[in-house]
Amino acid sequence: MKKLAIFVSGGGTDMQSIIDAVEKGDINAKIECVICSKDGIFSIERCKKHNIAYYVFDKKSYASAEDMDRAIITTLESRGVELIVLAGYLNIVTPILVDKYRNKIINIHPSLIPKYCGMGFYGMKVHRAVIENGEKESGATVHYVDEGADTGAIIRQEKVPVIEGDTPETLQKRVLELEHRLLPEVVAQLCKE
Repeated sequence: MKKLAIFVSGGGTDMQSIIDAVEKGDINAKIECVICSKDGIFSIERCKKHNIAYYVFDKKSYASAEDMDRAIITTLESRGVELIVLAGYLNIVTPILVDKYRNKIINIHPSLIPKYCGMGFYGMKVHRAVIENGEKESGATVHYVDEGADTGAIIRQEKVPVIEGDTPETLQKRVLELEHRLLPEVVAQLCKE
């Protein structure tokens, strides 16, 4: 049974999809802890509801991103974490964290990488750009995390159509439904390896 850490920055719907899959027995893992990028996010309420340990690491409290990631590593090591899932985590992880957990950190991104990814492409900005550029499809990508922003090797990618009349909000809803299926499936596969 793998020990997971999930990193979040917001409401935690992708995290919830993993919690649900673990509780149903679809993922052979234990969510050892959740790393939150700030206090007051709804993900914390989800952790409390499911009795999952959570830790808040706000970058404002550290001299540098590297110092924060060193503190995160200390927490992850103390809990024996073997796989990290970035599920709506808006901080860019530093090479210090990547080196320590190389090929053991995955991320889900709400587009078909290499399109609409990298610095500045997150949340609604992605869906707005897809629609403004007249794309016929979008989707979600699960990839390994490396030193770049959304540049790691793709593990799995699936598409959804962009429907005439879509708004960023309607497209986001369709992509999120895909994410909630895709991310737990990939995590389940990685927990079998």
